[in-house]
Amino acid sequence: MGELLLVGVGLMGRPYLAAARRLGLRVHVVETAAGAAALPDQPDHHTLTSGGSDEAWAEAATAAAVARRPDGVVAFTEPQVLAAALVADTFSLPGPSLGAAVLSRNKALQRGRFAAAGIRQPEYLIATDLDAAAEWAGARFPVVVKALSSAGSVGVELVADEQEWAAVVRRRAGETPLLVERAVEGPEYSWEALVDEGAVWFSSVTAKETTGPPYFVETGHRTAAPVDGATRAAIDDFGRSVLAALGMVSGIAHLEFRLADAGATLMEVAVRMPGDYLMDLLGLTYGIDWYEMVVRLAMSMPLPKQPPQWVAHAAALFPLAEPGVITAVEGLDGVRAHPAVERAGVLAQVGDVLDPVVSSQQRRAYVLLSAADPTVLDDGLDLARRSFVIRTRSA
Repeated sequence: MGELLLVGVGLMGRPYLAAARRLGLRVHVVETAAGAAALPDQPDHHTLTSGGSDEAWAEAATAAAVARRPDGVVAFTEPQVLAAALVADTFSLPGPSLGAAVLSRNKALQRGRFAAAGIRQPEYLIATDLDAAAEWAGARFPVVVKALSSAGSVGVELVADEQEWAAVVRRRAGETPLLVERAVEGPEYSWEALVDEGAVWFSSVTAKETTGPPYFVETGHRTAAPVDGATRAAIDDFGRSVLAALGMVSGIAHLEFRLADAGATLMEVAVRMPGDYLMDLLGLTYGIDWYEMVVRLAMSMPLPKQPPQWVAHAAALFPLAEPGVITAVEGLDGVRAHPAVERAGVLAQVGDVLDPVVSSQQRRAYVLLSAADPTVLDDGLDLARRSFVIRTRSA
């Protein structure tokens, strides 16, 4: 029986633990004390991290691997990527590669690598001082300002003109360095790929809905996006070129891009599971457990002989609420009763105070749907948009 080291689990990573159990593996989890206590299925072993930084996760993961040498390692999300990659590198285990993990954690490092590789991406500047970058930005408005190592759209905002630029310079004066990019026009997509020894075993394209500028908070996803065959082939070629430049070896990759007039244009790439329940949606779409596939890749276990086939339409919706004190949640039971709805919920309660939503981490409601008939899926989405409402009053 092999042993899998899970570096972080959280809420959305729990299916990794379930998949490992189905495969007959022992599981060693690295988690915070609160995260470990909240797990519904307790692992065989656990090691606690002293904090939430990359360094704290790496310290705990290394200690766990030395104490009980694992046969495979999987990172949950961004803060655990480097920790898992260091373990994989030290113990010669399958993984994305240490270089790919380093690039995954820093958007500016990605820009430099992909510029050298000729990957289509926005024109950019690494700014140690936003005020000093005013001339560069002024010649290119609108521009996007980004933090280098965040996730969930934290620290991403569009700046349209000099007046907005001056406000951003004042508000973000303590942040350095930052990435400044020329804004790219075009619909937003992501490309999810399962990669085995440098070769893409399977991939899928996901269409996005967002709030638009200035923060581009994602409000919906649709897996197996309806793009034509030529466009899909071009996206796959683009994705493979990004992975080659990244130095990706094995695991899951999540690439975000805009489909601009010039073609797919890279926004960023990560070598860990995507958020927003996308792994669950992909499972519903293709009839395989993507969590299990990632565990198999980490453990050098065989993948299915044939890649999966499409079985259903799937989508996610994240209804947003106005800022203020929550006074009521309406329509949830009716939405849950719809035949296309797999799951729906609210991660808040009456009396909680909601801030203005400027990142994906501040969303509090979700609906996951699937159906073989696209009209049934669309009907479920329409119902959720109309009736699932979080009421608030001014705080």
